[in-house]
Amino acid sequence: MKFLLSSNKKIYFASDLHLIIAPNELSRRREQGFIQWLDTIKTDAAAVFLLGDIFDFWFEYRHTVPRGFVRLLGKLAELTDSGISIHFFKGNHDQWVRDYLTSEMNITVHHKPAELEINGKLFLIGHGHDVSLKTLHDHFLHFMFDNRFFRMLFASLNPRWGIPFGKNWSINHRNRNKLVKPFTELDEELIYKYAKKTLLKKHYDFFVFGHRHLAMDIALSENSRYINTGEWVEAQSYAVFDGENIELYSAKGKMEFMRISEP
Repeated sequence: MKFLLSSNKKIYFASDLHLIIAPNELSRRREQGFIQWLDTIKTDAAAVFLLGDIFDFWFEYRHTVPRGFVRLLGKLAELTDSGISIHFFKGNHDQWVRDYLTSEMNITVHHKPAELEINGKLFLIGHGHDVSLKTLHDHFLHFMFDNRFFRMLFASLNPRWGIPFGKNWSINHRNRNKLVKPFTELDEELIYKYAKKTLLKKHYDFFVFGHRHLAMDIALSENSRYINTGEWVEAQSYAVFDGENIELYSAKGKMEFMRISEP
């Protein structure tokens, strides 16, 4: 896939909103803030990449989707109708996104990390959970949620029980595992390690991922960088590519991000 940006156009990356099924007042305010941000970028956005965990839980029954998110979904439809390309990468919390976003809002859904060329720069883009599995428990959960048979079993539950169960499981799982694990050293950063290993096989100018809930800009080599978009629960951080370079920002204003410039 290739993008050629026209003059003054940009690519935006954001992830990890963890919007909770209504009613939830904190989630509603976070959704409204994100919509306001989308309004501010729509004048110069060529594309918006949503890098997973936009929803804290999502499951598409044949005729039913989770309650809520209507303001965000309406805004995304408005953007795609105006010609802005939107790409959605499934995260570990919204791994059960299927074709609803595509059929209703013309959003491109990615089920795994994707290679993209923008203005001659090569990107590898994804959420990050599937490239940073560490324990047997992590691998088992990923297999289970990615398994078609398990999805069919869950779909057999009446939405009256299935959606509340999924919502509560997701919230409890997130609370148990914490949103942000403190940075200790690069060798403990699993997405970084994946990027370094991948770079041995093929050159990418930028690796852009979410999942970590910690915005960072780390040099992998003299001409390759790993960018993590952070999260929107607290920091409201995001990344912008202007055709030549990619930078981290926060919708809250000036903010310090983790930067390691020496490969």
